[in-house]
Amino acid sequence: MTPERFQELSREESLRLLASVAVGRIVFTHQALPAIRPVHHLVDDGQVIVRGDPGTILLSAVDTVVAYEADSVAADDSIGWSVIVTGMARRLDAASPPGRYRALEGDGYFIQIRPELVTGFHAGPRA
Repeated sequence: MTPERFQELSREESLRLLASVAVGRIVFTHQALPAIRPVHHLVDDGQVIVRGDPGTILLSAVDTVVAYEADSVAADDSIGWSVIVTGMARRLDAASPPGRYRALEGDGYFIQIRPELVTGFHAGPRA
């Protein structure tokens, strides 16, 4: 296997790639310990929107700094790209999500992550 070379991506390219997939992982603190949950997301005007299900621990992410990560992994387990967004998570009012958030189907609530830090990289074989 050829070692991978990592190329840093711009903020714009990172958010574009993040918007190209529907599932990622939110990293937050629950009962003073790190927690990671897979969730569906969409990117709306540079903000990451995730849906939480009623009664889940994801509510402990609200009003805290979280990380959100998504990636693309090929069938041979090589990483195509990875994006990590870090920022404050806020619960959106029931009246505020526009209809396009309905793509995140299900009963629940919406959490908006305002990206303060956006890092991304593309990994490919070394030339």
